[in-house]
Amino acid sequence: MVAASPGTRSLPACLLERLIGRPAASWTVDDLLALAAERGVRLVSLMHVGGDGWLKVLDFVPQNHGHLRDILSGGERADGSSLFAGLGLEVGASDILLRPRLETAFLDPFAAQPTLVLLCSHAGREGAPLPQSPDTIVRLAGERLLRELDVELFALGEVEYFLGRRAGEQDVYGANDRGYHATSPFVFGEALRREAMALLAEIGVPVKYGHSEVGYVQASKADEFIWEQHEIELGLAPLATAADAVVLTQWVLRNLAHRGGMRCSFDPILRRGHAGTGLHFHFSPVRRGKHLGGRGPDGALSAPAQWLIAGLVRMGGALMAFGNRTEGSLIRLTQAKEAPNTIVWGEFDRSALVRLPIVATTTDGRAVSPPTIEFRLPDGSAHPHLLLAGVAQAMIDARTAGDLGPLLERTSVVALRRGAGAAAPVPTRFPEVAEALQAGRAALEADAVFPPVLLDRLIEKLRA
Repeated sequence: MVAASPGTRSLPACLLERLIGRPAASWTVDDLLALAAERGVRLVSLMHVGGDGWLKVLDFVPQNHGHLRDILSGGERADGSSLFAGLGLEVGASDILLRPRLETAFLDPFAAQPTLVLLCSHAGREGAPLPQSPDTIVRLAGERLLRELDVELFALGEVEYFLGRRAGEQDVYGANDRGYHATSPFVFGEALRREAMALLAEIGVPVKYGHSEVGYVQASKADEFIWEQHEIELGLAPLATAADAVVLTQWVLRNLAHRGGMRCSFDPILRRGHAGTGLHFHFSPVRRGKHLGGRGPDGALSAPAQWLIAGLVRMGGALMAFGNRTEGSLIRLTQAKEAPNTIVWGEFDRSALVRLPIVATTTDGRAVSPPTIEFRLPDGSAHPHLLLAGVAQAMIDARTAGDLGPLLERTSVVALRRGAGAAAPVPTRFPEVAEALQAGRAALEADAVFPPVLLDRLIEKLRA
């Protein structure tokens, strides 16, 4: 193993890249075996995302060098009928395989014993990717996008959350709707947020920035906790990596809050009348290394940007099945505190379903980050893997629709302001989401990306 030199003690940000001395994409089983020996690893955890969108884990105590090599190389079996209940894996033939992805390895920052963690994909009994797996679905969607449109879609999540703790005499500064970018001592969650950002970077999750948000809920007789809102915006990454980054961020935040005697909530609405918790996603279509999410020198949107915006406008209601999954999701949309309630798109407009944010530039005009297209509909209840897969499928479907120009014109904020547009309302009842999903299911099922049984079950649940 190549030790980190004195000049690289803090960069790269990922701890294992510093210790191994190479980018994660090039790690081998032998690299991780050497790391485990050097760091005295006692446990190995295979972490993966189930059908419900939650992280799951399977723990091992390696008995010897050969046992550890087998775990890293081959993974282990699991019960698919429990992990993906109701999705066609019968109890009598439900064995699946967990396949570790070496490039995702990290040392668990919360474990009492030195523990090596690897994220896993799922395979069926024959070794092929499991169709019901969220990881499989988002990877298939990304591969199809690249194959059919010659575009790789990058994404990042804005992970908003509320921290709660019992109110004390020191909590005298908080105020509703005044916490945006506040610093300590005016917010109590700053230290936890900063620790989360550093830990995320250490385990290989790209982070852009973090800050406190507007939400603040005072303690009351009904709830003795005081709550304040924060956000961590992640870094752009390919779809599957971006989805993993969201669930790992939520995992880190929950663990830190638990350790600090606090509560962490991603609920879309913590209290009626207060700021909701969104999970906005930014997207950047990339073609041959060039980010195409903004306007060109001539002021025109690139073709991939138009396909993406049109896909989000056309299928926004259907995507709520993956991005807005609780009753609080509907409350957040109807109380309209910077939450979109009509299907429109525009630049800089925070009330739009889709918007093109401003891009920060240096004094000589160089963009410091790629232009992105922001989807503001999802919230903290989202299933990120299925949502991002759905966005990719919607983008492909929009490209073949043939009416992009008129669609983008009539659904733009500019057209609406001059009385020439038409804005449909966002669904506000789950049966309406079910009908939107039913109408868009052919686009989602195209090229066998989404299994029909998964959509059948979702539609039944939404209609009920």
